[in-house]
Amino acid sequence: MIIGSIVSTIIFLIILINIDNYISFMNMDISTYKIFTIYSVLQLFICLEFAMILNKLYYEEKNTLANKYSLIFNLLNFVLLIGTSLITKNQIIIIATTLIPLALFTLYIYIKNSDKFKLQLNILKCIKYDSVDLFNGIAFFLIFLFVLSNALEYGEQFAIALTFVALITDTQWDTADAIVTAATIDISKNSFNYKQHRNNAYKLLLILFSSSLIMFALLYRFYDLNLKITMIYFGFEIVNFIIYPIYRIKTCYLQLEWSAFKTTSNKILSSILRMVLSLLKTPFCTGIGQVCSSIYQFITVSIIFKLTYKVDKIGNVIKRNY
Repeated sequence: MIIGSIVSTIIFLIILINIDNYISFMNMDISTYKIFTIYSVLQLFICLEFAMILNKLYYEEKNTLANKYSLIFNLLNFVLLIGTSLITKNQIIIIATTLIPLALFTLYIYIKNSDKFKLQLNILKCIKYDSVDLFNGIAFFLIFLFVLSNALEYGEQFAIALTFVALITDTQWDTADAIVTAATIDISKNSFNYKQHRNNAYKLLLILFSSSLIMFALLYRFYDLNLKITMIYFGFEIVNFIIYPIYRIKTCYLQLEWSAFKTTSNKILSSILRMVLSLLKTPFCTGIGQVCSSIYQFITVSIIFKLTYKVDKIGNVIKRNY
């Protein structure tokens, strides 16, 4: 955790130092977007540090304490950001009033929950646990940097529909990362039960998908949307929601218990497939790329998992002997 904090701090400092170059590269006006971009980078950094300590607490089975911290953190973020925005339009005051208390709260729980440690750096173990997510993050960065503009070239109707669907599903996808976090913790503790994790994952996704439907119903009238175009984009998300728990849990298990290199290589191939298909000359290129990548992962990971392991009646994963 300490190593992760040091590395993430260095990376985010590099980004902040070169913030003007990044904004210019995205063809955006520096004077308009600089403060907002700085806020976004700093918030991501604080959230990353906060997530690290939560993962530690979940691993130690201090779920109640972790959930308490999470609730306080998110309430602070919401109340301070919205409240300050209603009081003043000064962006610097809004950012400072929001981020400083969040940073101090994160520092507080770090100090309170950090045990004495001996500094160790195990590169191979870091790769084993994080390689899939690392390359997945890189792929997303490239997709949003170079590919998303392709989908936005087809006019306002498509741009609004794509943005609207992202509005009602992006937070849900971020929350769905809990599926991987829970699986990783249980696998590392040798207490993993595939059927239990799969069932719990679908329960969570049912809640998340229901929230997307509620947001769709509540927010639809506020946007000038083409229903047909919007439903096509939303349909891509539905397909991904359905198959996500299966291949993601199996990917996590294969990464930790089978081969991190082979599992990550398969993830890289799926990301390349997604990027290539996202360059298709169609306004639905991003959705097509996402669905095809998910189906590819679902098929390949399921085949590898079935050839390597079997799941008994109660959900335990057993290695096959040939």
